[in-house]
Amino acid sequence: MFATPFLDLPPLDSASGTVVLPGSKSISNRVLLLAALSGGTTRVHDLLDSDDTKVMLAALDKLGCGIRHTGNTVEIDGLAGQLKTSQADLFMGNAGTAIRPLTAALAVLGGDFSLHGVPRMHERPIGDLVDALRQLGCRIDYTGQDGYPPLHIGQPTLTLGAPIRVRGDVSSQFLTALLMALPLVSQQDVVIDVVGELISKPYIEITLNLLARFGISVQREGWARFTIPAGSRYQSPGDIHVEADASSASYFIALGAIGTCTGGQIRIEGVGAASIQGDIRFVEAAEQMGAQVVSGPNWLEVRRGNWPLKAIDLDCNHIPDAAMTLAVMALYADGTTTLRNIASWRVKETDRIAAMATELRKLGATVEEGADFIRIQPLPNAQEWRAATIHTYDDHRMAMCFSLAAFNPASLPVRIEDPKCVAKTFPDYFEALLALSQTATAHIPVLCIDGPTASGKGTVAA
Repeated sequence: MFATPFLDLPPLDSASGTVVLPGSKSISNRVLLLAALSGGTTRVHDLLDSDDTKVMLAALDKLGCGIRHTGNTVEIDGLAGQLKTSQADLFMGNAGTAIRPLTAALAVLGGDFSLHGVPRMHERPIGDLVDALRQLGCRIDYTGQDGYPPLHIGQPTLTLGAPIRVRGDVSSQFLTALLMALPLVSQQDVVIDVVGELISKPYIEITLNLLARFGISVQREGWARFTIPAGSRYQSPGDIHVEADASSASYFIALGAIGTCTGGQIRIEGVGAASIQGDIRFVEAAEQMGAQVVSGPNWLEVRRGNWPLKAIDLDCNHIPDAAMTLAVMALYADGTTTLRNIASWRVKETDRIAAMATELRKLGATVEEGADFIRIQPLPNAQEWRAATIHTYDDHRMAMCFSLAAFNPASLPVRIEDPKCVAKTFPDYFEALLALSQTATAHIPVLCIDGPTASGKGTVAA
């Protein structure tokens, strides 16, 4: 992983080859918590090794889970719904997939727990989840600003008779957190009512799929009411494999659409047509823009089709994370692209609508942003592109998206600030990108190393 303050990407001319993707963050952190709550030992294969999963593993270790690592397999001795410690101070980094479900699970089980993270985490809303848990009798206090972490969790006095109401229009992670926590206290049927339009439904489908793998069969009425049957109990499936990350696949699908030349292709291994992740539908959006995609059960092959790419006007509610990649693809389109229904971008690792607009403008694009949309006019002529230093806002997806701007027709370099932020989900992203990419010899930087005999010049050069 690049650990420099910035990474200068040379102008990239073309791309081809095969990439094997890391595991899904969304699946990894859900599986880790479900394994921890279950009875028995779970062997999690192909777990994503990233900042967010390390945060979750550290928290589970503090809560008393037995955790053993062997390569990319982790064995977790579950707690069978009974915590081994009643007090802990838990650092959650900037991992929404860790703090939200863990807050819900600890709140219904009770104890003396503090949860906090990096400054950006303390700006990400959690109030709707806390309000829903307080309806049950959970004791949760804000120790900073109301509606946001950090939090303190105490001992609950649970009442489960009435349906629990939770907003669905800010983050699907609030509903996911309740669905994962409430089987722990399902002495009777537990009903969750979603207030407002539920966004990011594919992420709820991931949650329901994984709950079933751990023995919990949730009944639902459309997307408005979910019922956890009385007597539900978590049980380890023994072994479970983590799919490769469909959101990460979007960068390499885009790479195939932008960077491949005649006869070349990008093959993506680890995720394909059979994926349980909603972001696999990014393939459909890429095809609308002109990519040629062939898919198998756990692989994709992508080639450039239409060039320039076709502009699109798309409701992106079903692919909120992967849709960011479309915003950079829009630079290579034949008209104005509009991405709609993306209000959830505002409450992610950064305000992604504002951040995306700011950085696209640095490259020379004309961008309009609204509360829940972004509209991008392309850069059809090489003269309109500008060399730019991209600020990444400690947001892994900003860094990965904007690496694709290095394929610009003006042959301009792109500087990515804080490239190590990709460690949140894909620590080796830039190595993978550059391994697939080609550039003119004149664009390859040369580093000269001088020094006396036996100083290590040869070793460093090798």
